[in-house]
Amino acid sequence: MALRVQSLAELEVLCNHLYEGTDLAQRMQAEKVLLEIIDSPECLSQCQLLLEQGTTSYAQLLAATCLSKLVSRASPLPIEQRIDIRNYILNYVASQPKLAPFVIQALVQVIAKITKLGWFEVLKDQLIFRDIIADVKKFLQGTVDHYIIGVMILSELTQEMNLVSMFGFFLLQGMKLLAKPLTLQDQQQQSLVMQLLKLVLNCLNFDFIGNSADESADDLCTVQIPTNWRTIFLEPETLDLFFDLYHSLPPMLSQLGLSDPGNYHEFCRFLARLKTNYQLGELVMVKDYPEVIQLIANFTITSLQHWEFAPNSVHYLLTLWQRMVASVPFVKTAEPHLLDTYAPEITKAYITSRLECVPVVIRDGLEDPLDDTATVFQQLEQLCTVSRCEYEKTCTFLVQLFDQNAQNYQKLLHSSSRNPLEITVQEGHLAWLVYFVGTFVGGRLTYTSTDEHDAMDGELSCRVFQLISLMDAQLPQSSNEKVELAILWFLDQFRKTYVGDQLQHTSKVNICCKPQHLKLKSLSRN
Repeated sequence: MALRVQSLAELEVLCNHLYEGTDLAQRMQAEKVLLEIIDSPECLSQCQLLLEQGTTSYAQLLAATCLSKLVSRASPLPIEQRIDIRNYILNYVASQPKLAPFVIQALVQVIAKITKLGWFEVLKDQLIFRDIIADVKKFLQGTVDHYIIGVMILSELTQEMNLVSMFGFFLLQGMKLLAKPLTLQDQQQQSLVMQLLKLVLNCLNFDFIGNSADESADDLCTVQIPTNWRTIFLEPETLDLFFDLYHSLPPMLSQLGLSDPGNYHEFCRFLARLKTNYQLGELVMVKDYPEVIQLIANFTITSLQHWEFAPNSVHYLLTLWQRMVASVPFVKTAEPHLLDTYAPEITKAYITSRLECVPVVIRDGLEDPLDDTATVFQQLEQLCTVSRCEYEKTCTFLVQLFDQNAQNYQKLLHSSSRNPLEITVQEGHLAWLVYFVGTFVGGRLTYTSTDEHDAMDGELSCRVFQLISLMDAQLPQSSNEKVELAILWFLDQFRKTYVGDQLQHTSKVNICCKPQHLKLKSLSRN
């Protein structure tokens, strides 16, 4: 008995070194001993010792880890021994449902591995490992804690095994249990809901035919699902179930909402998919389209205002509006699309949010969005399409901002007490504004452009050329790299749009940008 207690004490010290230790040498030694335990004939007895008499959760986790590696070896254990291990673990978690969640998860993984690796093995003319469903049903008939364990087993089997016939049962079980009345203020019930949602998500995410589409791409893809799931997907109650559950979640689960960056990102991707799967002409015919497009616009504006939160998600929101606006010329229905109302607001919100971020970035030393040129150019390319919807509103707004910031910048340069911080902020504003001008000018389309639009481009371009003169006058005493890069971007866009042998030299933009016209405009402001 003394030897047994000593062995247990040694194993628990090993657990501390392995899971809590900070000494690298001790941890490496613990890992070495772990491998020796797995190869030892006493492995099963030592695992049983840790599970039944261990005083810490880490001791139980070590036992589960050893068992997982043991059943996954290239030379499998005898079938009778694997059956004994599986039955022992099932009985163990059933008798101790209050174990630490990470211990239960580790033991459930052992069950799933044994089931997967022995799925086609026969003992006494029976596929002995396929009775796992009957074992799971016993858990689903017990207490809430047993429910949770049963659902965890189903969820783990979903990830481990590609068996369509089983997934139908798994998905139905998850849906049925979610449909039951739940007391969401109770901690156990909350854990159950989390595991059920994980089970359903694992079922829906599983790649049944081995050709999952690249989720980072925006291309239309087909989701392959088993035929026996058809009734579940066609029932309107299925979607209602998840909406009802979402609205009934208590405040303590608020991290499941859009305040969570992961959920927010997926919701933005979902919105972008609306235009991928449906034509604008189809969307405007939907009964609640006016209300929905208003809500999406408000959500987009709020998202743009919080520029520091999940910046990578903005791409999907701009993708939605870009594709919606690009589809306007092809809409044949008389129903109003309302994009002429909301697209200028989206453009205005993007411009304003980027200008507002400048002083915050400089003051707090944050990463400047302008430094990520790949993202900036990608978003500007999307914005140029959106900006061309009700272009007059956008140009008027941008001209006002440009004049205001350029005048403030000129005053700061000629001030007797030059404030470097304020000058840097104004230069940041001007850099963004020049990028916007280049974007809008570069977004000109020949078949939709008018003389009025060209004149507006001229007004915007004229201001950038004046800024170039102002910046040149400061050389070599001072310069700003970000403004200069923005000017190069503008010049490239201007060249592509209005300079070339194939372009009309009588365009209104050329009249606005003639040297004498620039000079008169500049003098009129002095």
